[in-house]
Amino acid sequence: MRVLLLGANGYLGRHVADRLLADPAVQLTALGRGDDADVRFDLASGSPGALTRFLNAVHPGVVVNCAGTTRGGARELTRHNTVAVATVCESLRRSSCGARLVQLGCSSEYGPAQIGSSTAEDAVPRPGGPYGVSKLAATELVLGSDLDAVVLRVFSPVGPGTPAGSPLGRLAEAMRRAMQAGDSELKLGGLAVQRDFVDVRDVARAVHAASLSAAQGVVNIGTGRAVRLRDAAAVLARVAGFGGTLHELDGHGARAGVGMGAADHLAGPPSHPYPDGCGVWQQADVRTARDRLGWRPRIALEESLADIWMEAACRI
Repeated sequence: MRVLLLGANGYLGRHVADRLLADPAVQLTALGRGDDADVRFDLASGSPGALTRFLNAVHPGVVVNCAGTTRGGARELTRHNTVAVATVCESLRRSSCGARLVQLGCSSEYGPAQIGSSTAEDAVPRPGGPYGVSKLAATELVLGSDLDAVVLRVFSPVGPGTPAGSPLGRLAEAMRRAMQAGDSELKLGGLAVQRDFVDVRDVARAVHAASLSAAQGVVNIGTGRAVRLRDAAAVLARVAGFGGTLHELDGHGARAGVGMGAADHLAGPPSHPYPDGCGVWQQADVRTARDRLGWRPRIALEESLADIWMEAACRI
């Protein structure tokens, strides 16, 4: 099976590439903006005609799109997350390869959810920010393209390579600095939100499974279990060997002591909004992934956090 991977150098793309390369039946070609791509091409500015000619020459059976950005204003997000997908869809429609498209979407397309609920694929999307809007527009382009396509809505990916600017990446970096300075206290805000954290290697397994399946439409990729960021911080402190105290800043700047074994919950919104525009709660309904892809998450959050810490610790 020849697979064309778009965005192979990104956070998700690197793990997807590793997973696909581990399959001896896969012949992988990487297309991207970086010098280390097999073929250099900018989806946000390149023409559909040029990409069509490349597709006809390579003739992949599957195209996996991990390309996109989480940063920038609405214009930048639209270029890289929406216009780029329009180029991919148009090129696939024009080409003679008949390739299947696996598009990586995200849970930000859904927006905030009711606390305690599990979000299924038939939920009405209400993205809470420009990133979610740009990704939802991309999903609608894929679903309306009449291509053989599936969109994997990935919830909150964690694990090796977690970006330093992400909430868990910033948390690990703050803990590293505290330990390096010998501080016994760490002041943190915004820990009341709850997210469905799924290991990035499990996401890569889902992409592989989707490439081989006949599933179409939208499929959620998560664990089906929301975890409070505050509890994830306690696990990260344990795997890091941080024996101090986490002081959580509430919405008024007050502090609440959080011991390493604490499991008590705070009510109310976080003092700093989680950047995905999804409010205080998100949890995936993952039955479709189980039934249509034969996929289940395998890697526990503690292992994912240990890998995040290992990378942060290397900077001590």
